Amino acid sequence: MSNFLYGANIRANSIRQHYLRYGGARTGRDPIILLPGITSPAITWGFVGERLGSAFDVYILDVRGRGLSEAAADLDYSLDAQAQDAIAFAGALGLQNYAIVGHSMGARIAIRAALSRPPGLTRVVLVDPPVSGPGRRPYPANLAWYIDSMALARQGAGIDAMRGFCPTWTDEQLRLRAEWLHSCDERAVLASFDGFHTDDIHADLPHVTVPARLILAARGDVVTDADVAEIEALRPGIEVTRVADAGHMIPWDNEPGFYRAFEAFLGARVD
Repeated sequence: MSNFLYGANIRANSIRQHYLRYGGARTGRDPIILLPGITSPAITWGFVGERLGSAFDVYILDVRGRGLSEAAADLDYSLDAQAQDAIAFAGALGLQNYAIVGHSMGARIAIRAALSRPPGLTRVVLVDPPVSGPGRRPYPANLAWYIDSMALARQGAGIDAMRGFCPTWTDEQLRLRAEWLHSCDERAVLASFDGFHTDDIHADLPHVTVPARLILAARGDVVTDADVAEIEALRPGIEVTRVADAGHMIPWDNEPGFYRAFEAFLGARVD
C-alpha cells in the first residue's frame, strides 16, 4: 500500500511552493521536510518519501525553480532565499517541530536554514553536501552535465537520452527524470551552481546548534575524509556515516544502505 497522501501548493516566503506529502502525522515523531538537490524535482524523490513515510510525516519540497514551485526571470534563486523558503514553508503548514533532510544542494539549504535558528527546527540530516565555496576546490560535477541534460529534456528526450547521463539508473528512474527534468529552470540551476562556489557554508556550521547527522557516499569525491575532519572541527558532535556502494545519488545506488544510515537519529529506524 502506498504511503503517498497528496500533492499541494502553499504560499510561503511570498512565492508558491509545491510539495508532496507521504505518511501522515506520527505521535512523538517530528515531521520531515525533505529538500532535494539541484535538478531533482520532488517527484523524483517519491520512492524515498514512500519509505520514510512508513515511519514519519514527510513533506518533499519542490525547491523554487524546480518541479511545480514558482519560477520566474526575476526570482531570487540564492541560498538565503531557498533557506527562508524552507523555514516559511514549515511556518505556513503550522509545523510546531520538524526536521530537515537535505541532499546535495538541499543539504546546503538545510545548513543555511539552521543558521538562523528557526523555532521548531529540531535536527538536520545533511546528505553528501557540496563542500565547495570561496577559496575551496570546485564542486566536482560538470555544469554541462546539468545544462545539456535539461536541454534534451526540454526537447522531449526519453529514457535512452537520460541513460547517457545516468547509466546505472533503472528504466523507471530514467523515465521519471526524463518526464520532470524540463521543469528545472535553467536560471535557477545556474544560480545554485554558482552558489556552490560563492556561498560559505563552512562559516555557518559552527552556528548550527540543533543535532546534525552527515550521511555520505562511500564513492566519489564530493566529501573527502579531509572534508569530514574539517566539518567535525567546525561542528563538534556531528554524527557521520558513509553508505557503502553508493555515489553522490546515494538512494539510487544503495537504497537499503541509505535508510540504515539514518539509524534512529530522527526518532525511529526506517531500515
